Amino acid sequence: MVGEGGVTLALDVGTKTIGVAIAERGIVLPVCTLTRRSVVKDAAQVAELCAQRKVTAVVVGLPYELDGTETRSARLARQVGDAVGASGMPVHYQDERFTTVEAIERLGAAGVYGTQRKAAVDQVAAVVILEEWLKALETT
Repeated sequence: MVGEGGVTLALDVGTKTIGVAIAERGIVLPVCTLTRRSVVKDAAQVAELCAQRKVTAVVVGLPYELDGTETRSARLARQVGDAVGASGMPVHYQDERFTTVEAIERLGAAGVYGTQRKAAVDQVAAVVILEEWLKALETT
């Protein structure tokens, strides 16, 4: 079950990469950064990760505008999420405004800069997306 012992995967979908994080037993951790290829190939990569890690649900971050409208990037992220969901995997969407900023701040606080930060920022943004989604579950 989602949020209660199930394994949840989060995606920070960008134009070139997808940051991936996982929550299992109440712990949220970065997993990897996937290179974008196409919606179909991206969904296949995510499905493979889901099978390997026995994932029960996927959370996809949607980068909305400040006024709440969907950006082109949000529509792209929704396409990837819908493609993952077409296989029967439950997919949830989470507002991800400012998650990259939060990820950069966390990495800076940890002393991670330069190429190391660039390599990790998508994964940490996925961690933030998943943490925020799990927190929202607790309040509902």
